[in-house]
Amino acid sequence: MSTLNDWPIDTVNGVGDKVKEQLEQIGVQTVFDLLFYFPNRYENYEIKPLSELVHDEKVTIEGEVLGDPTVTYYGRKKSRLVVRIQVEHAVVKGVMFNRPFAKKQLTPGAIVTCTGKWDQHRLQITIEQYKKGKAKTNQPIQPVYYVKQPIKSVQIKKMMKQTIEQFGEQIDELLPSTYLMEYKLLSRAKALQEMHFPSSFQALKQAKRRFIYEELLLFQLKMQLLRKRNRESIQGNSQLFDAALVNQFINKLPFQLTKAQDRSLQEILQDMRSPYRMNRLLQGDVGSGKTAVAAISLYASIVAGKQGAIMVPTEILAEQHVASLKGLFGDEVSISLLTGSIKGKKRKETLLMIEQQSIDIVVGTHALIQEDVNFPNLGTVIVDEQHRFGVNQRKALRDKGIDPDVLFMTATPIPRTLAITSFGDMDVSQIDEMPVGRKPVETYWVKENMLTRVLQFIQKEVEDGFQAYVICPLIEESDKLDIQNAVDLYQQLQETFYQHINVGLLHGRLHNDEKEEVMQQFASNQIQVLVSTTVVEVGVNVPNATVMVIYDAERFGLSQLHQLRGRVGRGDAQSHCILIADPKGDVGKERMRIMTETTNGFELAEQDLQLRGPGDFFGKKQSGLPEFKVADIAQDYRALETARNDAQSIVYNNLLTNDSDYQALNQYVKQIFAEGEITFD
Repeated sequence: MSTLNDWPIDTVNGVGDKVKEQLEQIGVQTVFDLLFYFPNRYENYEIKPLSELVHDEKVTIEGEVLGDPTVTYYGRKKSRLVVRIQVEHAVVKGVMFNRPFAKKQLTPGAIVTCTGKWDQHRLQITIEQYKKGKAKTNQPIQPVYYVKQPIKSVQIKKMMKQTIEQFGEQIDELLPSTYLMEYKLLSRAKALQEMHFPSSFQALKQAKRRFIYEELLLFQLKMQLLRKRNRESIQGNSQLFDAALVNQFINKLPFQLTKAQDRSLQEILQDMRSPYRMNRLLQGDVGSGKTAVAAISLYASIVAGKQGAIMVPTEILAEQHVASLKGLFGDEVSISLLTGSIKGKKRKETLLMIEQQSIDIVVGTHALIQEDVNFPNLGTVIVDEQHRFGVNQRKALRDKGIDPDVLFMTATPIPRTLAITSFGDMDVSQIDEMPVGRKPVETYWVKENMLTRVLQFIQKEVEDGFQAYVICPLIEESDKLDIQNAVDLYQQLQETFYQHINVGLLHGRLHNDEKEEVMQQFASNQIQVLVSTTVVEVGVNVPNATVMVIYDAERFGLSQLHQLRGRVGRGDAQSHCILIADPKGDVGKERMRIMTETTNGFELAEQDLQLRGPGDFFGKKQSGLPEFKVADIAQDYRALETARNDAQSIVYNNLLTNDSDYQALNQYVKQIFAEGEITFD
């Protein structure tokens, strides 16, 4: 592989300075680059019987011209040529636009091969390409390459043929022979040949299969090496807790852990016992019981003689965590709150108690990472809604203790494939099961003509003592219009509801203190109906809210809709989510259907990934997702799982250095380290 990377592109016969410059424009600088510049699609020139042709698809037919073609002129330089072609026992009508000169070539009795769009009902082909004579049978599948002018796809094809002839014997195998045999994979050289010049669709499928696995294995190998290096370069924090005491605490809880909670808890406790620092992501749907798992983990730290910390995005969420933890622990554990609004004497007292270790668990916001906060013996750090914090903020909290174990929690269900790729250097635990007895939120999809009934329903719920969220229409790319929409809707609802129903407003331009105040008023039922843009705080717990109305719901992804729906259904009363939407396309309608049929966040996340693709799942600004040439993490999840397991086995059994079969992979790893492709912070 390295030898091909060493050969500049102009060593290929026929590539001069001009073509070299053109190739560099599309990122091709070496022989290796060219060989791995795969076609972006393939044209199928395979001749099939008429009975097997598919309506509206591109097809190729071969037949005899019957009679002279007719040409009709209309407009300036516009024409329509019609030719009758005998194919098998049928007469097919061929239609060609703006090529009147073809009449002289398509003479009666001539054999012609035509490619174009097939109309099954009319037995008609709209001809895009034609040639006199029979079709070439040696290569019916033709590659088409993405190019920039002035270079053409046909030139790339010609150069590719020359490159394979010239350098084919220097294409070294990268994968160990054990994998080639076990997974029945083509050799690298054979797969490259089939990617560029497929002998059949089956052979092309096998070539793609080979490179899907190769790409995913190399990516996972990088991730596992990164994880191993980070793990071993940091001094661990082995927490020796009394398992019997932890079990006593679990048995005293007023509820029984679900199987998923117990499985995740055991994975976390195992990490805490190990000599390596925990770096784990705990993901679970709203109401799945992440807080209980986090509380038990913190208790294990306290039993081990250490302190715990929870960092959350907002003050109201911090206060709610303190309240729920005190409900679980009672007087057994000392819990304190540390937020930006705690100042003066109270703050000094809290900081002193943390330093003297008379506080077991500190719950706070960004105030936890300020320099004057000193933990003498920090065992476990939990970051709730981890996507809300920047890397530097998370790192500052980790560095507060002597290498504490770190658990990140998120209520955003992430498809397993994206979890493996986006968080490949972390361990991932999933709570994919809801506690028994929790009422699912009933979800309805209505059109805007039912708005009056929706508002009547909100009024009835409020009069019964409950509260409602109303999420205003989303205008893409326009924060100003979003806020204007929210203000207009707020004023409209104020006029609609009676005076005894207080309507509140929440949007992104409010100062943090103002947002906190509005949420506090909603949490304490001073506001009964909250109009909001999508800034409505993730994780805020208002058990009394039973209605979530989302305007223009078709403009949201499934995961975002599910997150908004998760704001309700937190109490004992039946909750409702009403989607006001009039989607025009099939994808929008499918999204609404899925939302009304399932409340499982992980199922929704997988469906969202299929509908939106991996690049858009986290939003346009999300970076860090790998770009593969052949693999598609939404479609190739089985190959991704296999590649991850194989990469783990390679790294943790030291196969790169202990087994000669892995020598080529070892060389690849050394190369990416040397080039700085893997870096460690």
